[in-house]
Amino acid sequence: MMKFFLKSCVLLFFTAIPLLAQEEIREQGLVTNDPFWRQALGGAVLSLPSVQAQSAVVALDGGNIRAYSTSGKPLWNYSAKSKISPFITRSREGSSYLSRTNGILIAVNRVGRELWRRDMGAPLCAGVITGWDGRLFAPVEKKILCFTASGTLLWTKVLESPFLIAPKLDHGGGIVFALKNNGIYRMDHFGNIKNWPLTKAPVALAPASQTQTIVLYKDGTMEALNLSEDEKLPVKGKTKLPTPPKFPALPKLPSAPLAAIGKDGNIAVVMNDGRLAFLSVDDRKIIWSGDTHIREIIKSGGRPDTEAEMLFDERGIYILSKSGATGFTKDGKRLWFTNLYNAASMPAFGNDGVLYSGGKDWILYSYKIEDRVLPEKNDLYGPVPEGAYGMGRPQVFDTLDIPFNENEKIAYLAEITEGISSGNVGENEPAWTTFLLTTSAGQDHIQLRLGALNLLGKIGSQETIPWLINIFLKDHEPTVRTAAVLTIGDIGVDPEGLAIETFLHSITYDGSLRDETILIALAQATGALCRFSGPPLSGTGIRILSLLNSPKHPQIVRKQANKELASLR
Repeated sequence: MMKFFLKSCVLLFFTAIPLLAQEEIREQGLVTNDPFWRQALGGAVLSLPSVQAQSAVVALDGGNIRAYSTSGKPLWNYSAKSKISPFITRSREGSSYLSRTNGILIAVNRVGRELWRRDMGAPLCAGVITGWDGRLFAPVEKKILCFTASGTLLWTKVLESPFLIAPKLDHGGGIVFALKNNGIYRMDHFGNIKNWPLTKAPVALAPASQTQTIVLYKDGTMEALNLSEDEKLPVKGKTKLPTPPKFPALPKLPSAPLAAIGKDGNIAVVMNDGRLAFLSVDDRKIIWSGDTHIREIIKSGGRPDTEAEMLFDERGIYILSKSGATGFTKDGKRLWFTNLYNAASMPAFGNDGVLYSGGKDWILYSYKIEDRVLPEKNDLYGPVPEGAYGMGRPQVFDTLDIPFNENEKIAYLAEITEGISSGNVGENEPAWTTFLLTTSAGQDHIQLRLGALNLLGKIGSQETIPWLINIFLKDHEPTVRTAAVLTIGDIGVDPEGLAIETFLHSITYDGSLRDETILIALAQATGALCRFSGPPLSGTGIRILSLLNSPKHPQIVRKQANKELASLR
């Protein structure tokens, strides 16, 4: 009897060990799920997957990019027919931007169709940054180029030295970065530059608000730079200007930072000892700290990561590295952490709570980590931009700079045309856009109005689409209405679906629309918008084109609609 009792105790003891371990795992928040799905890639992963618009895109060493749905279904495979740089960026509507190693920048829509390509003269040295209105900031060695979403070069800025810290979008719609000359730079969407000379090299930057960017150093010290527009800050080419005013001192971090990210006046910093620190910039203090998966690896005797990426959104704060990922709430509760053992690059965490990791075994793994989903206005697109550049309406300028008579306006249009053709829009963009907007909707000669609309299609921000829709709906001149529609198609980006819904309404509910040129323009613009954005608009777009292809419309309209339908197959 005693022997049986001892055997039972031993069995119970060893049975309890895995139960206790599992309970400890649950308490720590360790996620050990099997992959949600996996897909063979056919090549080595070059960089972290890019997750957007309910799909993930991966760049491979064979010169191609592959896209998969969030459920693991292969969507498309695009080949650049050359080696590509290890950077891929997706815009809000799901377009992918990559570059070949020979310096060719390529835009691919969300169904894998190439939209355009431009020669930058050198390959990307970091990922493309998408601005609030879809414009692209493309960094190459010692240079930044800015393109519209449809590929028009707006400006190019040559820098003093190579990048030390790659550009990132700040909370004012511009970009901040560091160069190897120990300078911090802030560049707005027009290419205007401000810089702050430093005495030592930074290791990370964290834009915290529209007025502050936090600079982090290897010794754990930090300082806040004032980005206020009314401060006199040093700019390139000028010397002996006063050092920009600094905010009160920030606390020193207990360890060197690996990466940092800011939002709503706070910053989160992951350090090389694996801890995360959450700071209030306004209060100048660390609010809380916690252990990431990197810390857990160090505790178990493993080698810590030397690189990390971070996300900070309404759900919380996420730390990503080759060895795993960790999620925290904003108030410091660790939600979960997970380990990755064969990652070839940084993983990516989607808005749907799924972690994507490209393995060394040429397989893309997907892990369902959490059920919380980032709330979005339209889940077919990425998050809504923080703000707007103000390009959608005319701005106030000195009246002496605005042309008055017809000849002056013709000359001004020629000047704008030359500036766009040479890629020298830059700081002229506000004045030029204001002139084009007012001329397009004014009482000028029709050729002036058409010229203005044509140029808006080349440099027009997506913010100008409501203005153009208003011209289409309310103008009395059919030729101008036609030009306004074609301009929308030239801009290409309609992430809110405002233009495409207007087109549909004008066909289905406005029985007075009979002008052939306008109907043809609607078909052309609808096709252009659908080719650019793909599925989010193509459902409505195909309906529009099918209606225009019906027998009640003239043959010339039906022919154009059928042509556009064929281009979408």
